[in-house]
Parts: sequence; C-alpha cells; structure tokens
Amino acid sequence: MENERLQDKHSLDAINLALDAAWRFDGMPREFYVDWVRVAAEEAYHFSLLRDHLESLGHAYGDFDAHDGLWSMCEKTKDDIVARMALVPRTLEARGLDATPQIQQKLRQVGTPAALRAVEILDLILRDEVGHVAIGNHWYRCLCEREGLDPVTHYPVLVERHAAPRLHPPFNAPARLAAGFSPEEIAWLSQDAD
Repeated sequence: MENERLQDKHSLDAINLALDAAWRFDGMPREFYVDWVRVAAEEAYHFSLLRDHLESLGHAYGDFDAHDGLWSMCEKTKDDIVARMALVPRTLEARGLDATPQIQQKLRQVGTPAALRAVEILDLILRDEVGHVAIGNHWYRCLCEREGLDPVTHYPVLVERHAAPRLHPPFNAPARLAAGFSPEEIAWLSQDAD
C-alpha cells in the first residue's frame, strides 16, 4: 500500500499546485484560470477517494511519510510560467501516467478487496490525469508560441535549468499521446532514458 500512500500525498499537492497556477500567474486568458480551477476540483475529488480508502483500511492522511517532489518543483518554477507548465504537469504529473499501470498491476497481484478497490480508484484518477496533463501541454505550447520558443527544444533547457528529475522507462505512450505529447516528444524521452 506504500504506492497508494504516495498517491494520496500527490493528490493533496496536486490540488495546491493547480490553485497556485491559477493564483500566481496573472495576465493569462480566462480559459487558463478555468482550466486550473477545474483541475483543482478534480484533484480534490481524487484526494477524497484516496483519503476515504485509507480510512477504510484504518489509516488517515498524514500517517505515512511521502516525498515532496511536486511542491519542490512548484517552488523552483514560481517565477517562470513556461517552466511551471513544462515541469509540473508535463513532467511530474505525466510521470503518474507512466507509473499508474505498474502500481495497478502490483495491486491486482495482491488481489484483496482493498487492493482491487485501489485499482478502481486509480483507473478514475488515470483518466482524469490524462486530461490534466493535456491542459499542461496545451498551455506550455501556447506559452512557447507566445514567446517564440520551440516547445520540443526548449523543454530540455528547462529540465536542466530547474534540475527536474530524469524520467526513466517504461513510458505509457498511449496515455501520453492522449494527453497531447507528440510522437517526437515521446521518442526524445525514450532516447534520453537510454
């Protein structure tokens, strides 16, 4: 259940990250704020599902240690909206697209009712996360276009500048394509991971 605990922490941070994007970056089109407030609402729903599941197992949010990678990247990108869109939804959130099927596989192997309920919850979260990452992809590309940047070649610059974590395979290519990654971007990730 450790992966489930980390997912619970991730969901709470994801609420705050979406709201931070809506609050911190002014001067964007109205749709930007609508998108991130909607993401926050969906993340709050995810958090409630995971919190309730933990409670059904006799635990509460905060009972277990978890990493703070999402919020750390939020801090690193607080003054750069292009970097925020590149490195939070497109990097750290997108990593959830890759990791969720593996977590689900392990939970299915456990096979208990609690583990299978967690698989169901992760199905719903994965579906919504594809949309959240797609929103990040959309705004990253819009911002790159506005600033005259090539989104594919600028991404590694931001990764290096902000010390983003290196991503390792396997990559969930179908989910990433559904979230708006180009085949070129997926190929770059795979090449970089070699």
